[in-house]
Amino acid sequence: MPEQPNPSFQGEVRTTVTESTPWWPPQTQAPLGAPNILVVLFDDVGFSDFGCYGSPIKTPTINRLAGQGLRYTGFHTTAMCSTTRAALLTGRNHHSVGVGCLANFDSGFPGYRGKIAKEAGTLAEMLSRHAYRNYMVGKWHVTPLTEAGATGPFDGWPLGRGFDRFYGFMDAETDQYAPELVRDNSSIDAPGTFESGYHLTADLIDQAIRFLAGHSAEQPGAPWLLWLALGACHAPHQAPFELITSYDEVFKDGWDAERDRRIARQKAVGIVPESTRLPPRNDGVHPWENHRADEQRVFTRLQSAYAAMLDHADRHLARLIGFLEQTGMLPKTIVLVTSDNGASQEGGPLGYVNSAGPRNFRTESLPEKLARIDEVGGPKTHSNFPHGWAMAANTPLRRYKQNTHGGGIRDPLVICWPEGITARGELRHQFAHACDLTPTLLDLLGIEAPAEINGVRQMPIEGTSFAPSLRDATVPSKAPPQYFEMFGHRGLWHAGWKAVAFHPSGTPYENDKWELFHLDEDFSETNDLAAKHPEKLAALVKLWWEEAEKHKVLPLDDRFRERFVVNANRFHGARKRYVFHAGMGHLPTDVAPDVRSRSYLIEADVHIGEAGEGVLIAHGDATTGYSLYLQSGHLVHDMNIGGEHVIVRSEAPVPRGEHRLGVRVRRRTRAMQPTISTGPGLSEFTLLIDGMPAGCIDSRLGFFNFISWTGLDIGRDRGSPVAHYESPFEFTGKLIKVTVTMDDDQMLDGDGVGRAQMARE
Repeated sequence: MPEQPNPSFQGEVRTTVTESTPWWPPQTQAPLGAPNILVVLFDDVGFSDFGCYGSPIKTPTINRLAGQGLRYTGFHTTAMCSTTRAALLTGRNHHSVGVGCLANFDSGFPGYRGKIAKEAGTLAEMLSRHAYRNYMVGKWHVTPLTEAGATGPFDGWPLGRGFDRFYGFMDAETDQYAPELVRDNSSIDAPGTFESGYHLTADLIDQAIRFLAGHSAEQPGAPWLLWLALGACHAPHQAPFELITSYDEVFKDGWDAERDRRIARQKAVGIVPESTRLPPRNDGVHPWENHRADEQRVFTRLQSAYAAMLDHADRHLARLIGFLEQTGMLPKTIVLVTSDNGASQEGGPLGYVNSAGPRNFRTESLPEKLARIDEVGGPKTHSNFPHGWAMAANTPLRRYKQNTHGGGIRDPLVICWPEGITARGELRHQFAHACDLTPTLLDLLGIEAPAEINGVRQMPIEGTSFAPSLRDATVPSKAPPQYFEMFGHRGLWHAGWKAVAFHPSGTPYENDKWELFHLDEDFSETNDLAAKHPEKLAALVKLWWEEAEKHKVLPLDDRFRERFVVNANRFHGARKRYVFHAGMGHLPTDVAPDVRSRSYLIEADVHIGEAGEGVLIAHGDATTGYSLYLQSGHLVHDMNIGGEHVIVRSEAPVPRGEHRLGVRVRRRTRAMQPTISTGPGLSEFTLLIDGMPAGCIDSRLGFFNFISWTGLDIGRDRGSPVAHYESPFEFTGKLIKVTVTMDDDQMLDGDGVGRAQMARE
């Protein structure tokens, strides 16, 4: 017999089947009694926002899970979304795996690639070797956004990192009524609209149930991992209007009263020690009583939208938990509910009804906010609450998301496992970190982290299992130190002590003031012991530098402006011309032409028959963006800045036949227009029909810093419409191609771009 063509085959092949011996490879077996795992990851939810952590926001589903399990009071994250997700998924520190900051950029250093290194396998990759089926639903945001388009590469997408199915979105945020959805490796349209009652949270829960229902039907004996990363409560804060207004009465007394009430509840149930002091208001937050009645009304409604979004998410989470009960899966499922960082400071001191306008130097006055107050939470708003409410959300902690004080990095963690945890409604006060989650789960399953995944040797797991604390409230916290760093803000926890430094961007690091807190006795970081224990502080600061070097934190980088601008320039390079052919799919905003603060030309080659109208090119949504389209026979360009529309319409209709239709946008900088005080220049929009001017308008508005969170469409405007038409307003003529040509006059306000991008995270 010739040599077997498949040397791994352990049977015997002869001339006929009756003479041959079949063989089947052994099936991968799950650990005996392996539980299912459900991770519910909220976004930008503060330490006190779950009802069971002191909030008046209705979260009965989460409260019930806490009552059937445990609440941790010392769980810490990384201060930002991409970074916490990387640590949670891999069991390593975020800089160590290449996600030192956001997935939106690669700064050219090993700790800041914006993408999880192949040497750091994800929990899904580890579990797939043990017969787990892995499902990812919701926000991913650990793939560079320049790799989130139709061409990938897909090795950093969920299906490339161990998940079997994916339904969700890739970026930091998305509109809840018109999301940028992906199924597996393909962009898809949302299955509904605001008008039809669609909301992303409900859709994500539907898909989660669908995945698990299919799993139960096909593989009832196999364990599963479901990673459910909700968009709630990241801006835009969007929820049903009737739910939003129901919270106005709850929060009418303001953030000062709310903080007092929350800390009282926290003390009453033991979330914080009785000795915990409420810290002074964060910098720039004024007493509630100092604000006028109209301001208070707006601030309350913005907070109500946030609260309603969390309430709404909890209601839909109840459907998923109900499904697990109905199918008998809940008792053998480890359920974890947490947030990726503290409440967000990105709403600024006064909050926003639509943050897109101010990020392009279009001010949002109080009268405008009042006029639009009943739109808050709807499809035409991109609301975020003011600093005072973010401060209350983080009660009793200082500062916010992005910072390494408690308000940025200390988060709620609820764990429920009916068959595996006997405790009911108990608290755990041990220190734990996001990078400790994966080793904890592996410990509970009795699984070792693999030395190699897909031929790539793996870096060591850096987190420490806190599994013993699930069954014993008295076990000590982990022994290794835990560092923190984000945008130059630094911190280090070790043996109950914490050193922390707030870093003002652009200032010398040596000028930063390090504070020292004994967290075991000072939960809210209000008693700075730096002067009393200088030797202890010096030792912790020295340890921070050692940990920073070990985990690829260096070089420190506090840049808001250059990092985002350089990343865009690095991706687009010298490219000045983009050609989009009819029939192409949706283009993510980070891959689309970057028309901020520059001159450019858009031209569409079309053939118009008896009827020809609809969108030629559109980038953005109802809150901001631009669209070039035909309507009632006329060529129209609409630039939407925060809901203010700059519209130019051709003086004459476009005749039938073949045409090149376009718009010429010229930027005139402030240097050229020294009288302009409301922005860094003028924008001139000239419509073109076969190269001839057909209408012109000047505007002080423009895409100075920010275009949109929503991407670009050709031949239609899917989802939330940029202009005054009904989406998707598909072009009814024949669209050949659209060409975008950039000039070389880009004058990006880097610091502004950085701030605008930061608001996406």
